[in-house]
Amino acid sequence: MTNSNNQLQAINEEVVVGSYTQKHLDTLKSTIAKGTSNEQFALFVQTCVRTGLDPFLNQIFCIVYNGKDGPVMSMQIAVEGIVALAKKHPQYKGFIASEIRANDLFKAKMHTGEVEHEPDVMNPGETIGAYCIAYREDAPNILVIVRRDQIEHLVKGRNGQMWKDYFDDMIVKHAIKRAFKRQYGIEVSEDEPTSAPSENSPYERRDITPEDPPTPTITQPETTEDGTEESEKQKLKAEMKQKYKQLGITEKVAMGEHMQEFCKMKGSEPTVAEIKGYLKIMDLQIQAAADDLPV
Repeated sequence: MTNSNNQLQAINEEVVVGSYTQKHLDTLKSTIAKGTSNEQFALFVQTCVRTGLDPFLNQIFCIVYNGKDGPVMSMQIAVEGIVALAKKHPQYKGFIASEIRANDLFKAKMHTGEVEHEPDVMNPGETIGAYCIAYREDAPNILVIVRRDQIEHLVKGRNGQMWKDYFDDMIVKHAIKRAFKRQYGIEVSEDEPTSAPSENSPYERRDITPEDPPTPTITQPETTEDGTEESEKQKLKAEMKQKYKQLGITEKVAMGEHMQEFCKMKGSEPTVAEIKGYLKIMDLQIQAAADDLPV
């Protein structure tokens, strides 16, 4: 029995993939990646190895939710992960970030990426926003300011309780993510493995979370092959219901308010094109909510 135990311990402590031992993998499978299939788990582990992100340090998460065709895995990189990726860049120079309170003295110079921020310590007021300045050697500062009204959809989304309980931390992390995406070109998309920045690779500075939701392109009503637009609308409305659930919007009143705010309609009823534009906005909001998982 002793020999069997020793052999089992040796197997558990032997490096299996990357720097992970069998014991590490067993722990991941039963905790952070709980509910994944063998194939999904293998993909998650390989992504951790390739990017160098450590799930045990809350740098990368593996979320499993029930989809139409079974369990669906979503890999999300936390703000610590984004900072860890940026630190690998040879021009990394650090950052500063903070929440902004109603009674703070705050001035921003967007063209130079600088701020004047004097907090009112004794009477701060409510948090109205946050900012982050991401620095980089031989490159302009990138300043991102996030207003409270710009993240209301996140507060109402599927991670809404985290936003309500830890609002200051969450809005600051949101600003950090957006600043690092712009400064270092680190693109973090849902279900898409993210590579660490390298010295020789070009950087395309993109931000998948827009300052304001895009306005859908208004076109003439579309028709399906059988000539019935109503049939197409029914399919799109069913898709809308699924996306409302993903955003954590369950009340009909809240659904109506959300649609009124983000679906620009010419008439009293939306056209097929207008609904499709609205669905794209919902996809952006779902992705933004997923980016701000608790860390």
